[in-house]
Amino acid sequence: MGSCCSKNQKKRSGFWPGLFSGLIPHAFCIAFLVLSLIGATSGTLLAKKFLLIPHFFLFLTIISFLFATLSAIFYLKKCHCLSTAGIRNRWKYLTTMYIATIAINLLMAYVVLPASANLAVQNNNQKNASELLTTNIDVQLPCPGHSPLITSELEKVSGVENVAFKLPQNFQITYDPKETSPQEIAALEIFKTFKLKFN
Repeated sequence: MGSCCSKNQKKRSGFWPGLFSGLIPHAFCIAFLVLSLIGATSGTLLAKKFLLIPHFFLFLTIISFLFATLSAIFYLKKCHCLSTAGIRNRWKYLTTMYIATIAINLLMAYVVLPASANLAVQNNNQKNASELLTTNIDVQLPCPGHSPLITSELEKVSGVENVAFKLPQNFQITYDPKETSPQEIAALEIFKTFKLKFN
């Protein structure tokens, strides 16, 4: 029978289980981005329902830690190390796994999703720049990970030519005043969940 103290036992990196634990709970976020890019409206609407939950990313972080903990338990049990001594002996593996889980969650919420908010194609029928106006809004986002949702809703407004997101919660909107107005933008359904204020 193997032992958690066995020197010859093959070790595997804790990075991959941590990556798995961090990414799986973000499946809806990834689906929202992919479906938005390929224009699958019905699929995007399904993923959007989850992103509308204000503290969705907090729930995802908790779920990620649960996945990481289950992975750790299965790993320690497989190695016959499911004990205090086993945890102490495999602390490097466990630390690597939990750090990877935290890093993936932070990367998704503060880098990947905010960056994707600015990936949308600008309106191809842009008018003369002198005809357009720009306004800035701050949206009360629980975290920047919700920014693609806001951007996608703003870009559906007729007359909105471009939307640029800036951390932590600022959106710069370029629009045609003949087609829309800040008041119409503020009346969007999305802003009943995520409150906004104009700068």
